[in-house]
Amino acid sequence: MNKTISINLGGFFFHIDEDAYQKLTRYFDAVKRSLSPEGRDEIIKDIESRIAELFQERMKNETQVIGLTEIDEVISIMGQPEDYRIDEDNSYSSKSTFTTSTSRTRRLYRDRDNSILGGVAAGFGHYFGIDPLWVRILFIISPFISFGTSVLIYLILWILIPEAITTSQKLEMRGEAINISNIEKKVKEGIGEISEKINNIDHEKVANTAKSGANQIATTIGDLFLAIFRGIAKVMGVFIIIFAAMSLLGIIIGGIVMMFTSSMPDTFIFNHVNTPFEINMPLWLQGLLLILSVGIPLLFFLLLGFKLLISNMRPVGNYFKIALLGIWLISIITLAYFGIKQATEKGYEGKTVHREEIALLANDTLYVKMTYNDFFTKNVRNREHGKYTHDENNNEIIYSNNVRLHLMKSETENAHIQIEKTANGKSHIDAKSYAEKINYNFEIQGNRVNLDNYFTTDFKNKFRDQEVDIYLYLPEGIYFYPEESVSKFLTNSNSDISMYYGEEDNLYQLKSKDLDCLSCPAELIETENDSLNENVIIKVNDKEVNIKLEENSLNIQTK
Repeated sequence: MNKTISINLGGFFFHIDEDAYQKLTRYFDAVKRSLSPEGRDEIIKDIESRIAELFQERMKNETQVIGLTEIDEVISIMGQPEDYRIDEDNSYSSKSTFTTSTSRTRRLYRDRDNSILGGVAAGFGHYFGIDPLWVRILFIISPFISFGTSVLIYLILWILIPEAITTSQKLEMRGEAINISNIEKKVKEGIGEISEKINNIDHEKVANTAKSGANQIATTIGDLFLAIFRGIAKVMGVFIIIFAAMSLLGIIIGGIVMMFTSSMPDTFIFNHVNTPFEINMPLWLQGLLLILSVGIPLLFFLLLGFKLLISNMRPVGNYFKIALLGIWLISIITLAYFGIKQATEKGYEGKTVHREEIALLANDTLYVKMTYNDFFTKNVRNREHGKYTHDENNNEIIYSNNVRLHLMKSETENAHIQIEKTANGKSHIDAKSYAEKINYNFEIQGNRVNLDNYFTTDFKNKFRDQEVDIYLYLPEGIYFYPEESVSKFLTNSNSDISMYYGEEDNLYQLKSKDLDCLSCPAELIETENDSLNENVIIKVNDKEVNIKLEENSLNIQTK
C-alpha cells in the first residue's frame, strides 16, 4: 500500500501517491537541469501551472488520488527535456523523431503586449489568425455605421475578455501547444525582447518616452473604465437578482396554485383563474408549463445576477445547464402545440342577424332602455364579460354583459333594430352554431325599446368570444330619449352617429349625424335669425311639449 502525499502545485492542492510523487519530482529535477539559468524560475513556474491544469482536467472528484497513469499522461503531453533543445537563434529543433506536443484549441484573450488601448483588437487578431490592424480599422469605422454602439461593445469586451498574463495563456491565445519546449521558447523570447530594448534604450529613448506616456494614459483610462463598468455590473447584478428572484417566486407560487386548483370544479376555475388557454388545456399542465417555460429563463437570469455580483462564484455544471435547456425547449414546444390548437378552436367567426321594424307615429319620441335580470345582478351597471353560473331553473349557463349598442343613420324615414350575435369556432359552420346558441332578448312596445344588457348560453358551449351587437337605425329628425345606463353600452365602433355626451333621461334630436340635446341643463342652442320664434310640438310620455325658440332664450311648455 503506497502512502498518499498532499502537494501544492501551481496554487492547487492535490493528493498523489508516493510512487507518482517520486516520478514527478524526478521529472521536475530533469527539467531544471536542462534549462539555462536565464529565465529558469519563470519557466518552471509556468510548467507547474500547466501540469496543475492537466491534473485538474483528469480529476473526477476532489478526493481522487493522482497515480502513475496520470503522471505518464501529463509527461507525454509536456514532453521530456531530452526531446528538444533551444538553439541560439531561438528556433526549435527536435533531437528525435518522437513527438510529444499536442495541438490545442485557440482561446480568446486580450493581448496587452501588442495593445494600443486594451488589447481587444490584438486578441481577436490572434484568435482569427489575421493582422490586428484590420480589426482596429473595423472598430474605428464601425461607430459611424452603428451610431456609436461599437464603442460600448468594445468597452464591454474589454471587461469580459481576460488578459493573457501567464506564458500558458499567451500560448493558448496563439493556438500553440503548451509543453515545455514552447514554454521555454516563449519565456526566452520575452527575455530577448527585454534585453534588446535595454541595449537600444539610448537610441529609442525619446520615441519610447512618448509611447510609454501614451500607453500609461491608456492603461489608466482603461483601468478607470474597467472599475466603472465593474461597479455598474455589480449594480446591474443586484437589480437582476431582485427582479429574477421576485419573478421566479411569483411564477412558482402561481404555477403551484394552478396545479392544485385543477381539482376544483370548472365553474370555479373559469370564474377565478384567467389563463390564455382557458379550460381547454388541463390546468395542472398549464401550471407546470408556466414554471418550466418562464421559470427556467428566470433561473438563468438569477444565476447571471449572482455571476455579475460575485466574481469568483463557482460555475454551474454543463450537464445541469444542458438538462434545463432541454426541458425548457420541450415546454416551449408543448406550449406552441396547445397555442396553435387554441387558435384553431377560435380561428373562424360566425354570425346570426335578426332585424325588426319599429313603428313610430308622427312627432313620436323613441325611448330606449337597458334592462337587467335581478337573478344575476342587482344593478344595471354591473358588468361581467363571461361567467359560469346557473339560471332560475338551475341550468348551468355562461352569463355575459358583452353587449354593445351602435347608433346608425337610417336611409329611410322608418326606424328599425338589428341584432347581430357573433361567436368563434374551428370552422365557419362551428362558429355560426355557437352564435345561434346565444340567448338574447329584447322587446319593442310601440315607441319603446327595452334591451337586455346581458346574454346567456349553455355551459357546454364554453366561452367562444360570444358577443351581441345591437344596431339601432334612426331616421333624420327623430326625437331620441335614452333611459338609465344606455350610455354604458354605447360604442363609436362601426357607428354612424356620434355618441351623445349628455346624461340619460334627456331629450335628443338627430340632426345629420349628431344628437342635439334639447333638454340638457345649460344647453346653448345656436340658430339663424330667420328661424327665431319657431314653435316645435313633440310628444314626451304621452304629453305634448311645446318648444318655442325666442331671441336669446328657449321656452319649453307642457300640456
